[in-house]
Amino acid sequence: MTDDTRFYIDGAWLERPDAPRIAVTNPASEEVIGHIAAGSPADVDLAVAAARRAFASFSQTTVADRLELLTRIKDLLEERSEQFAQAIVAEMGAAIGFARAGQCHFGIEHVRVAIEVLRAFDFESEINGVHVRKEPIGVVAAITPWNWPLYQITAKVAPALAAGCTVVLKPSELSPFSALLFAQVMHDASTPPGVFNLVNGTGDVVGATMSAHPDVDMVSFTGSTRAGVLVAQAAAPTIKRVVQELGGKSPNVFLPDADFATAVPKGVLGMMRNVGQSCASPTRMVVPAARLAEVEALAADAANAIVVGDPLDEASVLGPLANAPQFAKVQELIQSGIDEGAKLVCGGPGRPHGLNHGYFARPTVFSEVTTEMRVAREEIFGPVLVLMPYEDEADAVRIANATVYGLSSHVQAADQEAARRVARQIRAGQVHINYPAWSGYAPFGGYRQSGNGREYGAFGIEEYLEVKAILGY
Repeated sequence: MTDDTRFYIDGAWLERPDAPRIAVTNPASEEVIGHIAAGSPADVDLAVAAARRAFASFSQTTVADRLELLTRIKDLLEERSEQFAQAIVAEMGAAIGFARAGQCHFGIEHVRVAIEVLRAFDFESEINGVHVRKEPIGVVAAITPWNWPLYQITAKVAPALAAGCTVVLKPSELSPFSALLFAQVMHDASTPPGVFNLVNGTGDVVGATMSAHPDVDMVSFTGSTRAGVLVAQAAAPTIKRVVQELGGKSPNVFLPDADFATAVPKGVLGMMRNVGQSCASPTRMVVPAARLAEVEALAADAANAIVVGDPLDEASVLGPLANAPQFAKVQELIQSGIDEGAKLVCGGPGRPHGLNHGYFARPTVFSEVTTEMRVAREEIFGPVLVLMPYEDEADAVRIANATVYGLSSHVQAADQEAARRVARQIRAGQVHINYPAWSGYAPFGGYRQSGNGREYGAFGIEEYLEVKAILGY
């Protein structure tokens, strides 16, 4: 990596050599690997104005035109996937195997799904004699997080373009280099000027300006619940649409007839992928009290077998946490679990053996965790799993729902109807029964403090559309 002080505005790279710099740190080495320019409100104004100008024509393009553009973008992402993988390793520490098979693969998959959905999407219909049109909402401010850099960008940009919207992107200043590579893809795909724009910077300047901007019609934000509140407050005076995907504290409920020997290790590995830095991670394993000792042993074996190390080493399953503040937060919350009386099954504070620098954390499992403990209530965003025992099915559902969040959830059971019964009672935007394959077509979003609105597939495109009724058509 190196310094890159450019923004992408109105179809061209705009140099900002005199702007304040933001350092980007490699979390494995703790060394600064480059700097980016910190955008200003004036930079946001330029980008929004370009997007507003472009919207007049881009909103009138045909589905065929937009399909061709999205296909060019997908093809270039596939061609350059190794560049993206290497950038993501450097900027946020994902292990190289996961960067390729997870971060990049699923990021590209969002574009492929948008193409497939757009081909069959019905923008006009007749309902009881009324002609109904779905039209692009306008200029979209997309604010994305550091934990899934490419994945979160494509989850917003692809459906926005499919709908006919124009976009101003603010990626996380902590993992910006993959976003700059994405901007180059957009340029090389011959995206019309102003349709896609990128301004780097901090949330309190660039993000706040975008959220409050009177010429932005919609904000799509992924990040913490705390930041989501600030985005919504900034957007409120202009009555723009705000779609938010925020925090999570997802349960993984094991019914007594589940295949514990198989499902517990899968749950541990699924929770700890991306070093636990996923809002949908199943961080609370809710298990029958009578099976707790068995689950502890299975979870400890799975967690202790995880290879944590140099993210460029093909043998590493987990790299470091993405940044210093996240490392400090995870360490503090692990200590809180110990202080509040949770049973430490494996892991604990500090770095794994043999790793003396870098933001590496030990895969950690707590047991005998109650709903009042911080490790059961707060989003840790690290490789920390809590085991929570229950007495009966009603108690399991109560524990699963004992959270301010409601993003994702899991149920493990041999009896499919029992799994469905529990799934219907969990207050969350997604429920996964017996670890199904990920689907880019499944609507993704949360109940309660996990946000509002939905992403992915047809539901994702719908968020970027207004509905117009024409009577007497």
